[in-house]
Amino acid sequence: MKRNLVLIFGLICFAVLISLSEDASAQQRKHTTYYEQRASLFDELPTSKKDIIFLGNSITDGGEWSELFQNRHCKNRGISGDVCDGVLDRLETITNGQPAKVFLMIGINDLGRGGTPDTVAMKTRLIIKRIKEESPRTEIYIQSILPTNDHYGMFGGHTARWKDIPVTNELLRHVAEEEGVTYIDLFSFFADEDGKMNINYSNDGLHLTGKGYLIWRDAVKRYL
Repeated sequence: MKRNLVLIFGLICFAVLISLSEDASAQQRKHTTYYEQRASLFDELPTSKKDIIFLGNSITDGGEWSELFQNRHCKNRGISGDVCDGVLDRLETITNGQPAKVFLMIGINDLGRGGTPDTVAMKTRLIIKRIKEESPRTEIYIQSILPTNDHYGMFGGHTARWKDIPVTNELLRHVAEEEGVTYIDLFSFFADEDGKMNINYSNDGLHLTGKGYLIWRDAVKRYL
Protein backbone atom coordinates (compact mmCIF):
# COMPACT_ATOMS: atom_id res chain seq x y z
CA MET A 1 0.00 0.00 0.00
CA LYS A 2 2.78 2.40 0.99
CA ARG A 3 4.65 1.53 -2.18
CA ASN A 4 1.59 2.34 -4.28
CA LEU A 5 1.14 5.67 -2.54
CA VAL A 6 4.78 6.56 -3.22
CA LEU A 7 4.35 5.60 -6.87
CA ILE A 8 1.18 7.68 -7.22
CA PHE A 9 2.85 10.63 -5.51
CA GLY A 10 5.80 10.32 -7.87
CA LEU A 11 3.56 10.28 -10.92
CA ILE A 12 1.71 13.37 -9.68
CA CYS A 13 4.98 15.23 -9.13
CA PHE A 14 6.15 14.23 -12.61
CA ALA A 15 2.92 15.48 -14.17
CA VAL A 16 3.23 18.79 -12.30
CA LEU A 17 6.81 19.22 -13.49
CA ILE A 18 5.78 18.53 -17.10
CA SER A 19 2.96 21.06 -16.82
CA LEU A 20 5.27 23.69 -15.34
CA SER A 21 7.79 23.03 -18.09
CA GLU A 22 5.13 23.48 -20.78
CA ASP A 23 3.91 26.69 -19.16
CA ALA A 24 7.47 28.03 -19.01
CA SER A 25 8.01 27.13 -22.65
CA ALA A 26 4.82 28.96 -23.64
CA GLN A 27 5.86 32.01 -21.64
CA GLN A 28 9.25 32.07 -23.37
CA ARG A 29 7.65 32.17 -26.81
CA LYS A 30 7.79 35.59 -28.40
CA HIS A 31 5.01 34.71 -30.82
CA THR A 32 2.02 32.36 -30.94
CA THR A 33 2.25 28.81 -32.22
CA TYR A 34 0.12 29.86 -35.21
CA TYR A 35 2.57 32.65 -36.00
CA GLU A 36 5.45 30.17 -35.87
CA GLN A 37 3.59 27.69 -38.07
CA ARG A 38 2.66 30.30 -40.64
CA ALA A 39 6.05 32.03 -40.61
CA SER A 40 7.82 28.70 -41.08
CA LEU A 41 5.64 28.03 -44.12
CA PHE A 42 6.57 31.40 -45.58
CA ASP A 43 10.23 30.50 -45.03
CA GLU A 44 9.70 27.60 -47.42
CA LEU A 45 7.79 29.66 -50.00
CA PRO A 46 10.23 32.22 -51.41
CA THR A 47 9.02 35.38 -53.10
CA SER A 48 10.20 36.70 -56.45
CA LYS A 49 10.64 40.03 -58.22
CA LYS A 50 7.23 39.66 -59.87
CA ASP A 51 5.33 39.05 -56.65
CA ILE A 52 2.74 41.33 -55.08
CA ILE A 53 2.74 40.72 -51.34
CA PHE A 54 -0.22 41.30 -49.05
CA LEU A 55 1.32 41.60 -45.60
CA GLY A 56 -0.49 41.90 -42.29
CA ASN A 57 -2.59 40.18 -39.62
CA SER A 58 -5.75 38.05 -39.65
CA ILE A 59 -7.64 40.46 -41.89
CA THR A 60 -4.99 39.99 -44.58
CA ASP A 61 -4.65 36.31 -43.69
CA GLY A 62 -8.33 35.79 -44.57
CA GLY A 63 -8.04 37.02 -48.15
CA GLU A 64 -7.61 34.74 -51.16
CA TRP A 65 -5.58 37.37 -52.96
CA SER A 66 -4.53 35.48 -56.08
CA GLU A 67 -8.15 34.56 -56.74
CA LEU A 68 -9.53 37.98 -55.87
CA PHE A 69 -7.24 39.62 -58.42
CA GLN A 70 -6.96 36.67 -60.79
CA ASN A 71 -3.21 37.10 -60.54
CA ARG A 72 -0.91 34.27 -59.49
CA HIS A 73 1.74 36.76 -58.39
CA CYS A 74 -0.50 38.05 -55.57
CA LYS A 75 0.64 36.26 -52.43
CA ASN A 76 -0.79 36.14 -48.93
CA ARG A 77 1.67 36.87 -46.13
CA GLY A 78 -0.87 37.59 -43.42
CA ILE A 79 -0.70 35.95 -40.00
CA SER A 80 -3.66 36.01 -37.67
CA GLY A 81 -2.88 37.92 -34.48
CA ASP A 82 0.21 39.58 -35.91
CA VAL A 83 1.50 42.94 -34.70
CA CYS A 84 4.10 45.40 -35.97
CA ASP A 85 6.93 43.61 -34.17
CA GLY A 86 5.85 40.31 -35.71
CA VAL A 87 6.07 41.80 -39.18
CA LEU A 88 9.52 43.17 -38.43
CA ASP A 89 10.66 39.76 -37.18
CA ARG A 90 9.67 38.00 -40.42
CA LEU A 91 10.30 40.77 -42.92
CA GLU A 92 13.55 39.32 -44.23
CA THR A 93 11.70 36.32 -45.66
CA ILE A 94 9.75 38.75 -47.83
CA THR A 95 12.49 41.20 -48.79
CA ASN A 96 14.87 38.39 -49.76
CA GLY A 97 12.77 37.87 -52.88
CA GLN A 98 12.82 41.56 -53.83
CA PRO A 99 9.06 41.57 -54.57
CA ALA A 100 7.54 44.11 -56.96
CA LYS A 101 5.01 45.47 -54.44
CA VAL A 102 4.09 45.15 -50.77
CA PHE A 103 0.64 46.07 -49.48
CA LEU A 104 0.85 46.41 -45.70
CA MET A 105 -2.01 46.58 -43.22
CA ILE A 106 -0.95 46.29 -39.58
CA GLY A 107 -1.68 47.88 -36.22
CA ILE A 108 -5.15 46.91 -35.02
CA ASN A 109 -3.78 44.14 -32.80
CA ASP A 110 -1.21 46.55 -31.39
CA LEU A 111 -4.05 48.89 -30.41
CA GLY A 112 -6.12 45.99 -29.10
CA ARG A 113 -3.28 45.04 -26.77
CA GLY A 114 -2.91 48.53 -25.37
CA GLY A 115 -0.53 50.08 -27.88
CA THR A 116 -0.72 53.74 -28.81
CA PRO A 117 -1.27 55.34 -32.23
CA ASP A 118 2.21 56.89 -31.98
CA THR A 119 3.80 53.48 -31.43
CA VAL A 120 1.98 51.94 -34.39
CA ALA A 121 3.11 54.82 -36.61
CA MET A 122 6.70 54.59 -35.38
CA LYS A 123 6.93 50.85 -35.96
CA THR A 124 5.27 51.14 -39.36
CA ARG A 125 7.99 53.62 -40.27
CA LEU A 126 10.58 51.03 -39.22
CA ILE A 127 8.92 48.46 -41.49
CA ILE A 128 9.00 50.89 -44.40
CA LYS A 129 12.66 51.72 -43.82
CA ARG A 130 13.56 48.04 -43.62
CA ILE A 131 11.83 47.27 -46.90
CA LYS A 132 13.54 50.23 -48.57
CA GLU A 133 16.93 49.13 -47.30
CA GLU A 134 16.58 45.43 -48.04
CA SER A 135 14.51 45.62 -51.24
CA PRO A 136 14.99 49.09 -52.76
CA ARG A 137 12.91 48.51 -55.90
CA THR A 138 9.84 47.27 -54.04
CA GLU A 139 6.86 49.63 -54.22
CA ILE A 140 5.33 50.06 -50.77
CA TYR A 141 1.65 50.69 -50.08
CA ILE A 142 0.50 51.50 -46.55
CA GLN A 143 -3.15 50.59 -46.14
CA SER A 144 -5.16 52.26 -43.41
CA ILE A 145 -6.40 50.25 -40.44
CA LEU A 146 -10.04 49.24 -40.88
CA PRO A 147 -12.75 50.40 -38.47
CA THR A 148 -14.13 48.09 -35.78
CA ASN A 149 -17.59 47.76 -34.26
CA ASP A 150 -18.82 46.50 -30.87
CA HIS A 151 -22.21 45.56 -32.36
CA TYR A 152 -21.51 41.84 -31.97
CA GLY A 153 -19.94 42.03 -28.50
CA MET A 154 -16.75 40.37 -29.72
CA PHE A 155 -13.08 41.40 -29.67
CA GLY A 156 -13.67 43.93 -26.91
CA GLY A 157 -10.04 45.03 -26.73
CA HIS A 158 -10.10 45.96 -30.40
CA THR A 159 -13.57 47.45 -30.63
CA ALA A 160 -13.01 49.61 -27.54
CA ARG A 161 -10.23 51.41 -29.43
CA TRP A 162 -12.42 52.42 -32.38
CA LYS A 163 -11.86 56.14 -31.76
CA ASP A 164 -8.08 55.65 -31.88
CA ILE A 165 -8.19 54.13 -35.36
CA PRO A 166 -8.74 57.39 -37.31
CA VAL A 167 -6.00 59.02 -35.19
CA THR A 168 -3.64 56.17 -36.04
CA ASN A 169 -4.55 56.32 -39.71
CA GLU A 170 -3.79 60.04 -39.86
CA LEU A 171 -0.36 59.35 -38.38
CA LEU A 172 0.16 56.54 -40.91
CA ARG A 173 -0.75 58.95 -43.70
CA HIS A 174 1.94 61.35 -42.51
CA VAL A 175 4.51 58.57 -42.22
CA ALA A 176 3.75 57.44 -45.77
CA GLU A 177 4.11 60.99 -47.10
CA GLU A 178 7.37 61.54 -45.25
CA GLU A 179 8.79 58.23 -46.45
CA GLY A 180 7.65 58.79 -50.04
CA VAL A 181 5.38 55.72 -50.24
CA THR A 182 1.71 55.38 -51.16
CA TYR A 183 -1.00 55.59 -48.51
CA ILE A 184 -4.35 53.92 -49.29
CA ASP A 185 -7.41 55.00 -47.33
CA LEU A 186 -9.48 51.84 -46.88
CA PHE A 187 -11.13 53.08 -43.68
CA SER A 188 -13.59 55.29 -45.57
CA PHE A 189 -14.89 52.36 -47.61
CA PHE A 190 -15.83 50.39 -44.50
CA ALA A 191 -16.89 52.99 -41.92
CA ASP A 192 -20.51 53.77 -41.14
CA GLU A 193 -21.77 57.25 -40.24
CA ASP A 194 -20.40 56.86 -36.69
CA GLY A 195 -16.93 55.84 -37.83
CA LYS A 196 -17.42 52.19 -36.90
CA MET A 197 -17.21 49.13 -39.12
CA ASN A 198 -20.25 48.84 -41.36
CA ILE A 199 -21.92 45.61 -40.21
CA ASN A 200 -22.71 44.77 -43.84
CA TYR A 201 -19.04 43.89 -44.26
CA SER A 202 -18.28 42.05 -41.00
CA ASN A 203 -19.97 39.43 -38.86
CA ASP A 204 -17.86 39.94 -35.74
CA GLY A 205 -16.97 43.64 -35.78
CA LEU A 206 -13.32 43.09 -36.74
CA HIS A 207 -12.91 40.65 -39.61
CA LEU A 208 -14.37 40.87 -43.09
CA THR A 209 -16.98 38.80 -44.86
CA GLY A 210 -16.69 37.97 -48.55
CA LYS A 211 -18.49 41.15 -49.52
CA GLY A 212 -15.92 43.12 -47.52
CA TYR A 213 -13.02 41.53 -49.39
CA LEU A 214 -14.59 42.53 -52.69
CA ILE A 215 -14.73 46.14 -51.46
CA TRP A 216 -11.06 45.90 -50.49
CA ARG A 217 -10.13 44.40 -53.86
CA ASP A 218 -11.89 47.13 -55.77
CA ALA A 219 -10.25 49.84 -53.64
CA VAL A 220 -6.68 48.69 -54.33
CA LYS A 221 -6.79 47.05 -57.77
CA ARG A 222 -5.74 50.24 -59.55
CA TYR A 223 -2.44 50.09 -57.65
CA LEU A 224 -1.59 46.61 -58.89
